[in-house]
Amino acid sequence: MGNSTETPVTEFILLGFPELCRLQGLLFGLFLTTYLATILENLVIVVTIRASHQLHTPMYFFLANLSVLETLYTSVTVPKLLAGLLVWARTISFSGCLTQLFLFLSLGSSECFLLATMACDRYLAICRPLHYPATMNRKLCLCLALSAWLGGFLASFVSVALISRLRFCGPNVLNHFFCDISPLLQLSCSDTTAVEVLDFVAALAVLSTSLLVTMVSYAHILATVLRIPGWAGRRKAFSTCASHLAVVATFYTATIFMYARPHAAHSFDLNKLVSVIYSVVTPLLNPIIYCLRNRDIREALANLLRAPGPS
Repeated sequence: MGNSTETPVTEFILLGFPELCRLQGLLFGLFLTTYLATILENLVIVVTIRASHQLHTPMYFFLANLSVLETLYTSVTVPKLLAGLLVWARTISFSGCLTQLFLFLSLGSSECFLLATMACDRYLAICRPLHYPATMNRKLCLCLALSAWLGGFLASFVSVALISRLRFCGPNVLNHFFCDISPLLQLSCSDTTAVEVLDFVAALAVLSTSLLVTMVSYAHILATVLRIPGWAGRRKAFSTCASHLAVVATFYTATIFMYARPHAAHSFDLNKLVSVIYSVVTPLLNPIIYCLRNRDIREALANLLRAPGPS
């Protein structure tokens, strides 16, 4: 605990990757290329789904939401990282740090809920095909998507609000490339036990509920697919779920490693590597896994490119 002479911290310094200081130019080029490719991929997906009437189905509606979410998700951290690599602008204000933390956590939580929603959609499409068109109507899809977005913001609000009430009186160097919970709590001169416990419980609640819904949905899907006669029929039924399972496995593995364990056990160098995977690499790969390998989207994109322009 500090005394009355301690000066409150008004800004933080993001340390980034000091062990790779000789590779700043290379890192800048890699992260910039990855970021631009991620934005372009997701923009193409959203525009293609929006412009193609044959893709106006619940599955592609949720995929468009996922593309928008991941564009925002990676934009919360990467531009600041690029600025630090290019001009060494590594300082971030206290309020800016909390804002970045809130957006990052809330968008990550929203992705958990959205992935669970997409699993439910696939469950209804495969296991309840006769009821699917009436059940997954436009109104329900909008409600589910909105609930996923709002749920993520609400899940992160309390944790960030409590962190904002902690005292930070120096040092102010964050051993990370963005404002994440673990390095931020390490700098507080208040007792952070309650915040760490609450954050652990909140992360576990978000991850466990969304993962449980996903696992139960796919357990029913697997049971239904195995009852389909013939290997060709089974492969066709399960092919619509394979990409979703790949993204779910990657996302939850990295997220559980980062947030569903006590913060005192964290290794910051390992955390930064995992953070790069789920905040930079995964948003780049997800559109490829989900959509750009999808035949319907490829055909819709080809039709748009072949469409004659206005005369």
